[in-house]
Amino acid sequence: MPAPDRETAGEAATKSGLAPVPGDIGTMRDKRMIAGGRRDLRHVPFQTARAAACDNPVSKPLTKRLKGRGKPHKLIITAVARSLVTIANAVLKTTAPRPTNPVD
Repeated sequence: MPAPDRETAGEAATKSGLAPVPGDIGTMRDKRMIAGGRRDLRHVPFQTARAAACDNPVSKPLTKRLKGRGKPHKLIITAVARSLVTIANAVLKTTAPRPTNPVD
């Protein structure tokens, strides 16, 4: 994903296809679903989210909280995947670029 230093968390989620897209038409209100983005890129956070939901100390409380509210499994995995993309975007923003050492 290009230019992480200029990208917000919402933009990163949209590019990865993990942002909710409204399906509202006129007065009709519909459920929000994820759509768009890069399909190949979306598979990576989903696979890592499945592992992170059980083992990651940052994602585990989110998983428990959503399960306690009775949310469906796919919604939980999508929320964990989006939080992982947000965390990765924040890490890319805050870390300084590594200096390149010329080979002697």
